[in-house]
Amino acid sequence: MVARKPKVIVTRKLPDQVETRMRELFDAELNLSDEPMSRDALLDAVKRADVLAPTITDRIDADLIAQAGPQLKLIASFGAGVDHIDVAAASARNISVTNTPGVLTEDTADMTLALIMVVARRIVEGANVVQSGGFTGWSPTWMLGRRVTGKRLGIVGMGRIGQAVARRAKAFGLQIHYHNRKPVSPRIAEELDATYWDSLDQMMARMDLVSIHCPHTPATFHLLSARRLKLLQPHAILINTARGEIVDEDALIDILAKGGIAGAGLDVFEHEPAVNPKLLKLPNVVLLPHMSSATVESRVDMGEKVIINIRTWMDGHRPPDRVIPAML
Repeated sequence: MVARKPKVIVTRKLPDQVETRMRELFDAELNLSDEPMSRDALLDAVKRADVLAPTITDRIDADLIAQAGPQLKLIASFGAGVDHIDVAAASARNISVTNTPGVLTEDTADMTLALIMVVARRIVEGANVVQSGGFTGWSPTWMLGRRVTGKRLGIVGMGRIGQAVARRAKAFGLQIHYHNRKPVSPRIAEELDATYWDSLDQMMARMDLVSIHCPHTPATFHLLSARRLKLLQPHAILINTARGEIVDEDALIDILAKGGIAGAGLDVFEHEPAVNPKLLKLPNVVLLPHMSSATVESRVDMGEKVIINIRTWMDGHRPPDRVIPAML
């Protein structure tokens, strides 16, 4: 007798090869429109699915989980972050939660270095001048940015992505500093020639560039508060490719508008997908639409991780990327 395929409901459109494989392996219900599911649609999904495959655009909170059908046993999220899922509430209902760590590391690190260069060298401003027909010739004092080589980079969160950023930054001649819950291993510290700061305040006050790479949790909400942002030097640049909620966005807008820091490169926003209109008017920021991990390779790799997590769960084993409340 052939075992019943689990009902897997996918909340957003995924790469074609991922969706095709899901259809082969599971009773997969796809989102062909790629519109985010409404609350009612999510409620219907958790009542019918054995496995829910959401993305970071879906809010899977305690109330939604409380209304899930008894057959829902796995939330296999397409994404590294799980701040959109109440993992504790899922665990209390004996529902496993998985994510897709690791596969976004290199692409996010690439984008971080790109933002550092783009902001420091005013690349977007320069491109806009040329494309608008405003370039009238070279001048010794026009469109001056800041040299990156030799500057101090402070990394907030020295996990996989933070270390990947550090490796790239070292190749650009940057001096690596970092704040983390604990120091990295001596081997990694020596490889990166990295200086550890147990005090985030002390590190921020001394850096030319600060890049955020910690997860968004209750403990890191507004980690870069108004008080901490004021510690930055006037020539400093802030980069955020992690989560918008880690930075007090109103305070950042205020300090940028007053020239308290030189600039910022943001791929994420506190109230995403909404972008504060005040940010759009600032000349010293570069804003991207949450695209740090947006490569064909990473999206396919993410989908394959989701499939592996589901198949491992189907076989009665613990999924390799299971997230438990103690990890957050």
